[in-house]
Amino acid sequence: MVFAAIDIGSNAVRLLFSNVFEEREEVVRKDSLVRVPIRLGEDVFTTRVISREKADALVSAMHAFRHLMDVHHPLDYLACATSAMREALNSREVVERIRRETGIDIEIIDGQREAEIIYSNHIAEHLNRGVSYLYIEVGGGSTELTLFSDQEKIVSRTFAVGTVRMLKGMVEKPEWNKLREWVENRTRAYRPLSGIGSGGNINFLFKMSLKKEGRPLGVKKIKSLYKYLLSFPVEDRIKLLGLRPDRADVIIPACEIYLSVMKWAGINEIIVPNVGLADGLIHLLYEKHRRERLLPDESR
Repeated sequence: MVFAAIDIGSNAVRLLFSNVFEEREEVVRKDSLVRVPIRLGEDVFTTRVISREKADALVSAMHAFRHLMDVHHPLDYLACATSAMREALNSREVVERIRRETGIDIEIIDGQREAEIIYSNHIAEHLNRGVSYLYIEVGGGSTELTLFSDQEKIVSRTFAVGTVRMLKGMVEKPEWNKLREWVENRTRAYRPLSGIGSGGNINFLFKMSLKKEGRPLGVKKIKSLYKYLLSFPVEDRIKLLGLRPDRADVIIPACEIYLSVMKWAGINEIIVPNVGLADGLIHLLYEKHRRERLLPDESR
């Protein structure tokens, strides 16, 4: 079964196709991922609206995604928009235009819903019992945190602290302090604590570390990568290190957010499973399909 997920973030827009196989348990394999660096947050976090130029770019991306879905024939799809779209005063107009011109229905989700979708990746089920974890998702406009222990979700929270927002100088000190206080207070009773990181930036840092898949990334390694990247101007990160232009600038604030949260939570290492919001949407689609398929049997 093929499912498609569209993630409209503050930095980039993604279309993920995944195959889901039903064996002894659900097996998900990513087929292809298309990423377009529209960076909606550039407008929204300073002017509170999506400009005509950004809206046109987003509509064009959705047209392309529509054509790709017509070729891949997914069984179903979900499209969600996060921080930038939920703060834009004209987001409803843009969503309606996309629906009218491309036929793609977009749901603007709040931070709590975003954290729940990310959590639906079922990572906790594959981690150790009796151990506590803090799931950290750093995006362009916000950071989502989920604390769970003994494979049970304890609490989730989203904060208006993101990489694009930091680049624009739009992270207010009270919000940063609120993030710190929440992390310190909520995690105090769950020590020792391990981290789980998701998002393009932590995935890139893991790739840079040359760690084997499944191995944790230590805080010391993240600090060394941060200092190494910081020693290059943005242009050289692109030319010499091979970073994409839309990754070369946000990677620095991403490091700062991860390192800060890990410090406040007393986390020494972080697991990087290479999943995010789009992967969570794929799981939700499969669960919906499975429930609908089983419904006739349950009604007998």
